[in-house]
Amino acid sequence: MTYEDILQNLQETNLLVSRVLDGDSIAVIGIYTHEEKEIRFYGLDALETKQGRKLREDEEKTRVAGELLLFMGNQSKEFVMRVCPPGTPVTIYTEAGNETDFWGRQLAYVILPDGSCLNDLLITEGYAKATSEYYCEQLSRYQVINWEAKQAKRGLYGISEIF
Repeated sequence: MTYEDILQNLQETNLLVSRVLDGDSIAVIGIYTHEEKEIRFYGLDALETKQGRKLREDEEKTRVAGELLLFMGNQSKEFVMRVCPPGTPVTIYTEAGNETDFWGRQLAYVILPDGSCLNDLLITEGYAKATSEYYCEQLSRYQVINWEAKQAKRGLYGISEIF
């Protein structure tokens, strides 16, 4: 493996957001390759936007009604749509040795055109919570940011302290 191979593994450019899937994943398409792939954000979890197994698990864990959880999940998705709508050019960074999740989606930090990180914004603004389920090198920082968002009742924490 050459140095260029390592860099290509860690950083990908020339990508556009093709779809916002929910509050913690998007699909991107290569400008030149036209290949589409799903990206799952490192270090965070947003609530579900559809009925299913995960929603039922979240309902049992939080003891919050599924309808409210769905509403909050859709709020997270709408936040992503506002800051990173389809057509937005992004750069993604993937940690070596920690490239995919259980479902085979690529894990990444998503960098927006202004240089901000979408992962950071979701947690800072209270639309996702830090989680070790999708471990990343930034997890301890994300946990602190999450606590601050909860204390300030930002985003979804203004609706419910539990999500």
